[in-house]
Amino acid sequence: MLDRNHDLCSSVADAIGQTPLVELSRLTRNLDGRILAKLEYLNPGFSKKDRVALQMIEEAEKSGELSPGRTVVELTSGNTGTGLAIVCGVKGYHFVAVMSRGNSVERARMMAALGAEVILVEQAAGSIPGQVSGEDLALVEEEARKIVRERKAFRADQFSLPGNYKAHYFHTGPEIIGQSGGKIDAFCDFIGSGSSFGGISAALKEFNPAVKCYIVEPETCAVYAGRKITNSSHKIQGGGYSMPELGYISRDNIDGFIQVSNEEAILTARRLARKEGIFAGFSSGANVCAAMKLLQGECRGKTIVVLCCDSGLKYLSTDLWEEIKQ
Repeated sequence: MLDRNHDLCSSVADAIGQTPLVELSRLTRNLDGRILAKLEYLNPGFSKKDRVALQMIEEAEKSGELSPGRTVVELTSGNTGTGLAIVCGVKGYHFVAVMSRGNSVERARMMAALGAEVILVEQAAGSIPGQVSGEDLALVEEEARKIVRERKAFRADQFSLPGNYKAHYFHTGPEIIGQSGGKIDAFCDFIGSGSSFGGISAALKEFNPAVKCYIVEPETCAVYAGRKITNSSHKIQGGGYSMPELGYISRDNIDGFIQVSNEEAILTARRLARKEGIFAGFSSGANVCAAMKLLQGECRGKTIVVLCCDSGLKYLSTDLWEEIKQ
């Protein structure tokens, strides 16, 4: 990573990473403990997935799996696709983003603006727009595999390539340790592909085995916690896909589970914007809400780290933000 205070970036890819860590002192004013938020929405593509995109593409180039002129394909809820659109754009690869129509339109438009070919896949019968289920994701996966076969493309598979995990293990986790001075008691994270939880929890546990790491899930779809699915169509975009096992997550690094409702995630994201000036998305609201629950329970008096995963700008068409009444 570059030292941005002293080094010139050769491309916007050099601006990925080294995001700020901010204490949420206003939201925790009446709580016993601290929450430190890693502002991943300040990456160039407005999400933590920029790190993953850069790591996957550079590792594929080094291994020879990706060569000049070849097309890159990946399924996305929008954030990995945005990161890949940026990285592929500056490196000269054509990128095809395959996404469910259930995701917010802002992300599709952003990827297209960055040069991606965006293919939208219809949701499964009975799915609710704006609420992507595991069934919806399976349809996107099927379409992505078809395009890879037809175009003999490189699949930047965020659910299987080790670069997804390494981006957080080698970079995000150590950044958190350095910025906090190592004064961390706990970490909680909403899981999608599981790479940020997997990579960061591994880095934190290696630094200090006493750090507690918690998985955050939608309350109606908490499959990793072993709970029965009552509704797989939730509003917290970018995760909670009812996938019981994710290759990036070691069960040994899980110290507990927290469930968050749609309403809790939304209200916390709104409070995060109003009280802390942090304009972030659904999963960021879920993470901060989970951390606040921990401060009222088993982590009372402790310091908890969370990620603010992506920007609230990506959800302006959703009910995350209240409409202005004329």
